[in-house]
Order: sequence, then C-alpha cells, then structure tokens
Amino acid sequence: MTRLYDSRKRILVTGGAGFLGSHLIDRLLEQGHEVLCADNLFTGTKRNIDHLHNHPRFEFLRHDVTFPLYVEVDEIYNLACPASPIHYQHDPVQTTKTSVHGAINMLGLAKRLRCKVFQASTSEVYGDPHVHPQPETYWGNVNPVGLRSCYDEGKRCAETLFFDYHRQHGLQIKVARIFNTYGPRMHHADGRVVSNFVVQALRGAPITIYGEGRQTRSFCYVDDLVEGFIRLMESDDNVTGPVNLGNPGEFTIRELAEQVIAQTGSRSELVFGELPQDDPKQRRPDIGQAKAKLGWEPQVPLEEGLARTITYFRDLLPELEVA
Repeated sequence: MTRLYDSRKRILVTGGAGFLGSHLIDRLLEQGHEVLCADNLFTGTKRNIDHLHNHPRFEFLRHDVTFPLYVEVDEIYNLACPASPIHYQHDPVQTTKTSVHGAINMLGLAKRLRCKVFQASTSEVYGDPHVHPQPETYWGNVNPVGLRSCYDEGKRCAETLFFDYHRQHGLQIKVARIFNTYGPRMHHADGRVVSNFVVQALRGAPITIYGEGRQTRSFCYVDDLVEGFIRLMESDDNVTGPVNLGNPGEFTIRELAEQVIAQTGSRSELVFGELPQDDPKQRRPDIGQAKAKLGWEPQVPLEEGLARTITYFRDLLPELEVA
C-alpha cells in the first residue's frame, strides 16, 4: 500500500538510471515528489527511465558523483556505484573513487543543505563471512588487496565517512546494507547470478556455475528492497543504520540454476567453472533490526520474483539480439 509523505519534497537520486535507482524513482514519483535523477550512465541506461521522459516532476542530469554537484534538494539517496563484479572490476580505481569521492560530495551537499542523506551500502562489507547469518554488528572478513577490494573497501570507507559526518557535523544519515537483489531492469550483462542464469537459459546456452554451486545466496526482489529504502528514510532520526535489507531465504547457486531452468522451460545444461577470488561461500542477512525498527521484511517469494524477472528478459531479448 502506498503511503504519501506529509508534503512534496524535491529528492536527488544518484545512480537513478540504474536498476535499483529507477525503481526507487518510480516509487518516489508515485508518492507525489519531485525527483532529480543524476547518473553518468556508466552502468545505468536511459532505457530504465525512458517511461519518465515527459513526467512533469522528473528531471534527468548526466553527472558523475566524483565531481561536486550544486543543486537544491530536500533529501538525497546516494545509489551511484557499479555493483556487479564485471562492472566494478572494469575500472577499479574509478570504482573506489565513486564510492569515496561520491560519498564526500553527497555528504558535503547534504551538510550545506542540512538535509537527510541515504547511503546504499552493501552486504559486500562483510566479505567472505565467518559469521552466518550476518548481523550488522559483524565487522566482516574482507581482503583489502583482492580483486573485489575496490568495491568492498570503497563501500566500507563510504560508511565510515557517513558516520563521521553524523558524529562531527550532526548530519542526519541513513545507511542500508543491501543483499543480493534482482528483478526487472537488471543489466543483462552485469555478470550477476540471476541475470546471468536467466539470459543463458532463455538463449538455450549452457548455464555457468562457478565452483560446485554449493555456495549460498539470499535473493531479495527489487520491490521489497525499495520499500525498505523508503521505510528507512522515513524512520526516526535516531535510526541511522547500518540496517541489513535483504531476503533471509537462502538457496545454493545450483538450486537457483535449477529453478531458472524449470521456470523458463529451457534445455540449458549446467557447466562448472573455477570459483572467482574471494567469492563468499555464504551470504544471508540477519534482518532483525529491519523488522524491529522499520517493521520491514520481504513479501515476494523467489518463485514469484523470478517469474517477473524472466518475463522482463524474455521481452528484452529480441532487442538485445538485434543490437
């Protein structure tokens, strides 16, 4: 059920042309707000926001958050950063800059405007965890010099900056740690497991599983995650986070592949490759804080969310083949 804000706000969403950002913008516009979408389109795409082109309360600005942004807004959601290994390892230095300089620039803007600012952090701050499931109190097991470090440590540093601005300047912050999320508008070639499996299955290509497929993940449908974002942003000032947002349902990678094959009716075979460096063996959120402080928990089961995601990619595939 949609809840309206007390009054209309002008809200900045960085990374707004991305998978998560575009869904968040849809919800904010639905609630009656004005939205300024800032994105450099490195991984985001105008396809995700084409339906908003003529919307009277939507504005798009092509901008890289590693540079300062001078705008007037009432709230900031900072989602800008490539989030899949293929994309964030393509230019690891730029990935770290996006997390760190981007956080500094958005925090500086929020400080000037005295407005609330939200940081999209990640379960990757836990690294390859020794604690399962992962509570927010767990400090993580992260390789600081590995191939994934640009993202993992960049996001960890961004969290540090957010809490130091909160303590030093009294800034009102909200920090969410996002676990694996999927749904329509995922990038078809981002290397993430759900989009990989769905696209491979629809093409009838072999489905690539790294390792033996025994590693586990938890998959949260995008609508559920966006609801968590908004509840965290609307929460009491003393709720800063970090708060885990994800689905505690846990599946092996092989189980996911088998479910995708069943739902697509594909004849794809499973093939197995070498496990990437520092790939987590287990990943599942402890969402006790989200339940207690936000009254939030996921509502969309994996089977239903996968069906919606498969429909999206089935419609998109002819366009990709032509391109």
